[in-house]
Amino acid sequence: MKHLLIIRFSALGDVAMTIPVVYACACQHPEVNFTVLSREFVRPLFGQMPPNVHFMGADLKGKHKGIVGLEQLFDELHPMGFDAVADLHDVLRSKYLRMRFRLAGVKTARIDKGRREKKALTSVARKKLVPLKSSFERYADVFRSLGLEVTPRFTSVFGSGNGDLQAVRQVVDVEKGTDKWIGIAPFAAHKGKVYPLRLMEQVVAALSAVDSYRIFLFGAGESERGTLENWEQQYKNVHSLAGKLRMDGELIIMSHLDVMLSMDSANMHLASLVGTPVLSVWGATHPYAGFMGWGQSLSRAIQLDLSCRPCSIYGDRSCMRGDYACLALIRPDTIVERIKQLIDKP
Repeated sequence: MKHLLIIRFSALGDVAMTIPVVYACACQHPEVNFTVLSREFVRPLFGQMPPNVHFMGADLKGKHKGIVGLEQLFDELHPMGFDAVADLHDVLRSKYLRMRFRLAGVKTARIDKGRREKKALTSVARKKLVPLKSSFERYADVFRSLGLEVTPRFTSVFGSGNGDLQAVRQVVDVEKGTDKWIGIAPFAAHKGKVYPLRLMEQVVAALSAVDSYRIFLFGAGESERGTLENWEQQYKNVHSLAGKLRMDGELIIMSHLDVMLSMDSANMHLASLVGTPVLSVWGATHPYAGFMGWGQSLSRAIQLDLSCRPCSIYGDRSCMRGDYACLALIRPDTIVERIKQLIDKP
């Protein structure tokens, strides 16, 4: 094999989870060229890859939209001479492209998402609460099925160091020094994964009261930005980064954090990609589904043992109890204490 096409369009967290596997596979097979096909906005994630990894952005809302657009995308890809296609997404778009390559005589392989065991994990009546294969291993299995053995070994997108703070000096004008830097990413795509903001504000307030702590808030979108800027104004030592940096800039800041507090969200995965310890809060979802951040241990997951958990793989189902107790019953002081234990230990 000389050239492999890797397809993974979304979501951000899932694309981020491909990084350790693609990085390791590229390092272990320097004779192979890897082209990653994804949405343009995730390009910064692949900026520090080995030289045999290339990125191609797909315009799925523009020229590559619909069947006609996918045909144009295939016409752009096919002359690149791929020997195989690794479909790490297995959705309608990637299935179509996979089919077109297969008809052209190119070997293809797709991810096994483990839908049956994930259904059992979230079952109400017959729940099987057992750890499932991680997404990292599921991705690696696709490469193995194409004859590329891979042992995921990865530390950070910045290698053995951290990102250059000088590149974000216009936003973060404080020196690291001896202060402890704490990142907080309080949002997620679905309500079943979001710790109540009134409780998260208590966490921010308690941490900001410690003079040696600096808190950096991560978020996107107008409503999130408004919330974070309000906290920035109310509490000392708090800096909102919402809307101020691109993804590559946020990765630089994350690489200097002593800890990131996040939901089961993309920010958990982004912080994991720069080697930062992550305390993650889990509600409707569960680490057993295989979406824990790279290099993060189960001991860093903050969660409650409720018989109804997990009720969802992605957190998009309405709470069957109606009160989201899995999140609402987690005490803010529990989170604050876990953070202090992690960053203040000798």
